[in-house]
Amino acid sequence: MTTFDPSAPPIITARGILKSVGPRVLLQDVEVIVRQGERVGLVGRNGAGKSTLARILAAIDPPDVGSIARRRDATVLYLEQDPVLDPIATPRAIVTSGLTAWSEARGRHERATAALADAHGDAATALLEEQAAAAADVERAGGWSADHRALTMLERLGVPDVDRAVGTMSGGERRRVALAKILVARPDLAILDEPTNHLDVETIAWLEEYLSEEYPGAILLVTHDRFMLDRVCMRTLELANAHVASYDGGYGAYLEAKAEREMLEARTESNRQNFLRKEIEWLRRQPKARSTKQKARIGRAESAKAAPPPKKELRAVLEASATRSGKSVLDLRDVAIDVGGKRLIRDLTMSLVPGERLAIVGRNGTGKTSFIRAVLGELAPAAGTLTVGANAKVAYFDQHRANLDEDASVFDNVAMDRTRVEIGSQSIEMRSWLERFLFDSERQRQPVRSLSGGERARVALAKLLSVPSNLVILDEPTNDLDVETLSALEDLLCEWEGSAIVVTHDRWFLDRVATGVLYLPGDGRAVRLAGGSEAAIAFAEAHQEALKEAQKEAQKEAQKEAQRDLRAPSVPPASAPAKKKLSFAETKEADALPVRIEEDEAKVAALEAALADPSLYKDRGHEVPGRRAELDAAKGALAALYARWEELEARR
Repeated sequence: MTTFDPSAPPIITARGILKSVGPRVLLQDVEVIVRQGERVGLVGRNGAGKSTLARILAAIDPPDVGSIARRRDATVLYLEQDPVLDPIATPRAIVTSGLTAWSEARGRHERATAALADAHGDAATALLEEQAAAAADVERAGGWSADHRALTMLERLGVPDVDRAVGTMSGGERRRVALAKILVARPDLAILDEPTNHLDVETIAWLEEYLSEEYPGAILLVTHDRFMLDRVCMRTLELANAHVASYDGGYGAYLEAKAEREMLEARTESNRQNFLRKEIEWLRRQPKARSTKQKARIGRAESAKAAPPPKKELRAVLEASATRSGKSVLDLRDVAIDVGGKRLIRDLTMSLVPGERLAIVGRNGTGKTSFIRAVLGELAPAAGTLTVGANAKVAYFDQHRANLDEDASVFDNVAMDRTRVEIGSQSIEMRSWLERFLFDSERQRQPVRSLSGGERARVALAKLLSVPSNLVILDEPTNDLDVETLSALEDLLCEWEGSAIVVTHDRWFLDRVATGVLYLPGDGRAVRLAGGSEAAIAFAEAHQEALKEAQKEAQKEAQKEAQRDLRAPSVPPASAPAKKKLSFAETKEADALPVRIEEDEAKVAALEAALADPSLYKDRGHEVPGRRAELDAAKGALAALYARWEELEARR
């Protein structure tokens, strides 16, 4: 991590900030200081006002009351959740436009260099000085390769088509372009509002390393990604009940310090209540005539009684009812999935049994959402068979929240003409159910379109969990949700008796919830992995290295072929060399391979059968990762035997 000097001068100082939206006070007497080179995280419940505070600090919105002081000549850039970009501009033009100082200095250097060809005497000397000054400015603004850095940044953030108009891109792609522009511009302070939304696991891991190791400026990070908060941030700000509290360290240190603070507040309140009970009892025993000391004691009791108790934070309480399912919830045999004439997934064979929670991981465009559409019956497989269990009741959480009526109220969206929600043996009144998702009576009457992204996600969750199911499919559930609601959802899934398929880029969520990972590398394969996000990232890195090596080998072979063509004499080509026959040892090996293949196939089948046994997940869940690893190794050995057998048979 880059070093930080606590005595560094502040880039931005906000004092006494007050901001209201209608009758609701979002920010009250808020103070925020961000120093040069500091990495600060900002956390808080959905709707608490995090984005509002970020926009005030970025000078986009004014506060109702308070002052914002910015260091002279300091640059501050803000990544909005829904950035506005010129629809006809290309990512290349947008990102390089952020290099204003660099472009100006580069232009001055080029003009001075061109003019030197015809200059003499004092004019040449002046041009040389201008050229040197421009070169120094280029170095200060990012060096001579800043434009190359811009294209590299776009590639790393998953924007390969740099000359396509952004108006034709998805919202996630536009966000990546806007993020690249800020990172390339390197402002003194980058305020990044949910930068990991719509990024895949590998790209988030890279961004985390870049922000902590390479980015030279200060950062204010508004995010629900707990891994990133923990590994990037030096200090954590919590916005709750319209006030901001500051904690040293990342997410883990913040949780510890917050727990200690809440324990202290609880002890203080307990002591206050004990004191009040004793004083009230004393007052009831005493005669009406009071001495001066008695009056002072009465005053202390009155003061303690008038003191407000600490305001408790409301937390979402998530529950769901799981219906009984059969032995297999989902079964795929040699399934292929095509979209737009492109084969995204091929030859996928897998089963999902009760109690399994499968995470789907891969880069954008590799087929994660298409896989879900196939399971939901919205997309027919191009080949193979996909069978959903006869008793399966599917509940689907759409990443775009398309199943919500924007104009209807929160209550009407979830109630769907019902007055109660049945959870197991409980019957919960609808308004009480919504209060569990942090919607009080006033918020329940609001139309969905007036809510923040995180609040909409909570409405979608309330609607999803109000209906009994045994297979929950969650497509990017972590987008926009605050960390406390995410934690409640994790607890629910870990204790739930049903099955789950989760598409997520949140490594903390993935590691805590998933019993297995289906990784889509983008070449049509779907690889089942034991372990969580680290296993997926390690596989992805190995896959990328293999691709690079293959490209290098292909380039070498092409160069050799070109050289051979140049050296080859103009004579008829020689006849192809005779195929090398098998040796005695190779013949024996080829004859023995079918038996070994049959044995290994039986071993793979036995391991798959063991993993399909529901009792394994119910009684011996700790054995699952080891069994998965053993199955992957057995499949790898079987594939190697097949390859060797085909090689030898081709030479018989």
